[in-house]
Order: sequence, then structure tokens, then C-alpha cells
Amino acid sequence: MKKIIISTIAVSALLFTATSCKTDFDTDVKDIPVTKGDADFSKYISLGNSLTSGYRDNALYSSGQNESYPSMIAMQMKLAGGGEFKQPLMPNDVGGFIGLPGFSGKLTLQVVNGSLSPVPSAPAAVLDILPNGGSYQNMGVPGAKSYHLVAPGYGSQAGLLTGTANPYFVRFASSPTTSVLADAMAQKATFFSLWIGNNDVLSYATNGGTNSQTTGGVTTYTPATVQTGNTNVTTYKSNDISDPAVVAGSIKAVLDGLKSVGTTKGVIANIPYVTSVPYFTTVPYNPLTPAALGANLATLNTSLYGPLKQALTAFGAGDRINLLSTTDPNPVLIKDVALQDLSAQLTAALAPSLGLPTATVFGQIFGQARQATSEDYILLSTSSVISTTAPNVPAPVNIYGISYPLQNQHVLTKTEAAYVKTATDAYNASIKSLADSYGLAFVDANKKMVELNSQSGIAFDGVRYTAKFVTGGAFSLDGVHLTGRGYGIVANEFIKSINAKYRSTLPQVEANKYSGVKFP
Repeated sequence: MKKIIISTIAVSALLFTATSCKTDFDTDVKDIPVTKGDADFSKYISLGNSLTSGYRDNALYSSGQNESYPSMIAMQMKLAGGGEFKQPLMPNDVGGFIGLPGFSGKLTLQVVNGSLSPVPSAPAAVLDILPNGGSYQNMGVPGAKSYHLVAPGYGSQAGLLTGTANPYFVRFASSPTTSVLADAMAQKATFFSLWIGNNDVLSYATNGGTNSQTTGGVTTYTPATVQTGNTNVTTYKSNDISDPAVVAGSIKAVLDGLKSVGTTKGVIANIPYVTSVPYFTTVPYNPLTPAALGANLATLNTSLYGPLKQALTAFGAGDRINLLSTTDPNPVLIKDVALQDLSAQLTAALAPSLGLPTATVFGQIFGQARQATSEDYILLSTSSVISTTAPNVPAPVNIYGISYPLQNQHVLTKTEAAYVKTATDAYNASIKSLADSYGLAFVDANKKMVELNSQSGIAFDGVRYTAKFVTGGAFSLDGVHLTGRGYGIVANEFIKSINAKYRSTLPQVEANKYSGVKFP
């Protein structure tokens, strides 16, 4: 397998499929006079993370920010007395920060070896500190988890060195000691939106349930922790799953803080299942076709898969490995850290036929190996790893996904996916409860994303959107964040909920007029 590419067939087709159904947003009020109802939109602020900021294509850049869903909502609010809505715009249309590792520019589609492929751009600017800090109405901070919104010092430039601050908030924080919540409270808004909690599970999922550490140019991966029962966030590592009580408590703290300054009306959204986005649904678990494996298929069965299955069967674990099919697509080989480690047993069983040194290597490599199933999620980033050579591993057991297992960081296993779903369900139960108890409008973003991920997708003004990577129209090139059109779909969900709760008649946005994936 090569990196994800977009075929010429897909490029020649329309990005979106026209449909006879005009729209799935059946509560639009565009033919009704615009009114504010029981709400006051004169000063609207939005709090959240990357989804709120307009982040897309793996970067925050100015044209993407101008198509953020809060910006779209604010434009509709202006029709009902809404005021100015300022965003902390990046200084360019590429994104990224020079000198800050991990903050590259946006992904763009480029022709690579005759096919289209997402390619990261070089970062375009140094970290810039914006004037009038604390006075921006879009307070979405890419990378923020729920508890980061209430953390003092999250906008401290000095804190970047210790990992306690966020460069995106550093840009527009009112002071090094403030918090996102404190700056929001200072604005004394009349209406707010809040969408937070995604990153409390997303970073775990997109990293295959691992944390990483790089020392001397060498990166090592260890299993991330499901922190249920631990409310001390100072002990969390970056990709751990947050305790549900932490998420609920942080959101409550935000709502209480806003309420204390008179900001009592607003809208809050729940958390989508991360496994409904293209980052987890694009690469199949079984991409190894007989044609792709070619003559190697028989050799693999004879020299690797057959002996492994025989040995594992003797230990009651024969279901981990099956012979490769000569007619059907085959699953990739993965490491599953939730499995009993049979390294010692495999070494002992294979030593008579392979010799102790080789058997030891086999035992270490395949002690927790199994073939993937439809319940596992192969990460989008792993598409460029499958079939490549694993470093420092002897041939012929060194081809990722085929003769060498994809590692923990490459796959969200069914066990890890269950942890993510359990946490998400707990977060969402609390979010709905808080929305009810504080009398807020509620957006079931999870339901909408599941609908978008369905085969039929979502229709708007004769255009159908799905969660299919690139050609579905709703998701950007990073497979997690939305396009302008995708954010338009989200904006309409917020507007529908606001209208229903506050008896306003804000018109929905024209999602089709915003940008999608750009082709070269």
C-alpha cells in the first residue's frame, strides 16, 4: 500500500452528488422575517477548540478561519441585531509556526508520482502576539481540552517551553496569567456558544492510544492511559483520555463563570464519535489483495503465517493468525497490546525449527500480533506506512502490515475504540444534563456526524455531503476537521437549536457557497 491518493476517476467526478432531495435541514426559516426572539445577539462569543477556530487541512490559516462556523453564525446574528465578531486571524493563508516543531503549514493536494496526494506545507510565520488581546470573540483554541479553558497561564509564552501553554492562545491572550474563561468573562457577552471535549478523547484516538517521547531523534511509544477516576489533570500525559468528571466539571466551571457576569444564554454541543470521521474510516482493515501480494503470498503462508498459526493454535490462540487468502482481500498484521504476550511461548515452540536466535526474534515480534478485523481502525496516517520497511528489523519479517505488525501507534484497536466510545458517551450524558440544567440550547453534533457518515449522507440545496475522504465534500485533507462547507453544515445545526430554544428566526447559512477541498 502507498500513501493515500485520490484517483483520476474520483477527480473527474463531481465532489458532490446532486440529489432530487433539496435539503435535509427541514426547519429553515429563510422566508420568515428575522427576529432575535428571547435572545440578545448584540455581543456573541464562541468558546471551544480547533473545530470552533476554523482549523482545517491540519493547520489554522486565515481563509479557513473566515469560514469558521461561529463566524457564519455571527453573520446571521447581525441580521437580528448582532454586533462585531472579531477573530484572531493568522497572518497568512498557510498556517504553522516557524521554530515550533509540530506546527507545519496546511495540507494541499499535489501531484505525487502521477496521483493526487495531501502534502504538508512549510510553516509560514513565527509566533505573533496580537494586539488587543482578550478582545476577540472567536475564542476557539486548537488543541485545547476541556480543562484547558479554565487553566491560568494557558496563554503564557514562557509556558510553551514546559508544555503548559498553547501557542494559539498565546497569540491573543490578554495576559500571560489569564485563562480562556477569564478573557471570555471579561467581555460580558450577551450570547455564547460552547463546543469542547473533543480533544479529551481525540488525541488518544488519532495516536492509536499511545503517548510518544522523542529523545536524541528517536521516538518511543507507550500506551496512553484511560484516566477514569483520576481528576488530577497535572498527572495526565498529552494523549490520555480525560476522566468524565474532569470534562463535566470543566464545562460546568465555564458555564458558572459566564453566568457570574450575566452571560446566561447560549448554545452547547456534544461530542461526535471520533470513529465517524475519515481519519478512521478511509483505510480499510483488509487492503492486502492477492494481486498486491503477488508471488509473495504463497511464500508468506509457507514460511510465516502457517508456522505462526500452528504454534499459536497450540497455545489456544490460533484465531490471531489465519492463512492469507488467494481470492479475497487480506487484513493487515497488527500489534495488539491488549493481548496476552506469548513471546516466550513462541520462542520455545519455534526454536527447534528456526534456531534459538531467529525464534527469539520471531517471539518478540509476534508475541502480541494478530490480523486486523473490521472492529479495528487503521489510521489515515498509516496509509503511508503499510508495505514499507520497518527500521532495524531483519528481513524478511520487516514489511509493515504484511510480515511485520503495524505498531500500537498505527491502529486504534477494537479495545481502544471501546475506551473512546465509553468516554464519549459519558461526556455527552453530562453535556446534555448541563444544557438542560442551565437552560441552554443543545446541539446533538454526534447524531449529525453519524448521519454524515452514513451511506446517504446529508443533502443541502440539491448537494449531498458524506464523510468520504476528499470526495465527500464535508471533511478537509486532515480527515478530522471540516471544510468550509462542512462547517456550514455545523453552523446550521447550531442555528436550528438556537431558534428552537430562544424563538429566534435566524436564517440558515448557504453551506454550498463556502469552499471545499481545493484541487491543483
